Amino acid sequence: MPDFRIAHIALDEDTILWRNADVEQERRVAIFDLIEENTFKPVRLAQKGHEGPYHLKLAVQDGRLAMAIAQPDEEVLETLILGLARFRRPIREYFAICDSYYQAIRKATPAEIETIDMARRGVHNGAAELLLERLEGKVETDFATARRLFTLICVLHIKG
Repeated sequence: MPDFRIAHIALDEDTILWRNADVEQERRVAIFDLIEENTFKPVRLAQKGHEGPYHLKLAVQDGRLAMAIAQPDEEVLETLILGLARFRRPIREYFAICDSYYQAIRKATPAEIETIDMARRGVHNGAAELLLERLEGKVETDFATARRLFTLICVLHIKG
């Protein structure tokens, strides 16, 4: 029976230049949640008979996202390359709103925190929809998986 999911995910540590405790927590939660529940069906691999589960490594190379899809034995089956130009603005907006959110949870009122969190979710959801569009025809996935993958794409863009 096919098992179209990500069983393991790694980020290219050479791509990540810096991250603080808040970002590290976001990364841990996104990876944990992603592994617990996700849908990930690489279209070409499925057509060739590969049924998962998959190991996925994310990296940014020359301004593009490289998604190395491997078997559990780490043999890379396919590397998908996605241009990141359309993600620049959502990534920038997400960083800005996250900075506001992290500051707010330390000193703002619950109502202010809720307002900022709603805005943060809105930016995050919009970026997940964009990722779903960019993966169309390449990987069949669901909204929750795309949302968590966007979080990890953001982690790869932290410059300090």
